[in-house]
Amino acid sequence: MRQLKSIRPFIGAKNFGVSRNFYRDLGFEEVILEPKLSLFIREETGFYLQDYYAKDWIDNTMIFMEVADTEEFWKELLILGLQDKYENVRIIPVKTMDWGKECFVHDPSGILWHFGEFF
Repeated sequence: MRQLKSIRPFIGAKNFGVSRNFYRDLGFEEVILEPKLSLFIREETGFYLQDYYAKDWIDNTMIFMEVADTEEFWKELLILGLQDKYENVRIIPVKTMDWGKECFVHDPSGILWHFGEFF
């Protein structure tokens, strides 16, 4: 299986316009694919955001994105002030576990993002 190049999950949005702005502010570049579907890319990592909301699905969606330095990423999050700019956005500070470090972001729809590094 040496042909694998990337994985791009599909996530939904309660308010597509608000979520699009949120992810651009988080540092992702948006590529509009269709009126209700965009690809968001940061460096070589990406995901699809769709104008679709199913509460049970969104409330149970978690995504782990590996970063080079969790502490530095956390500092960047604080500077962005996303929790002040967007309703329902929460950020949770870095936690250190046996396996590595991570911090958390709840997006405007409620999707839980884990940003972390492995030891």
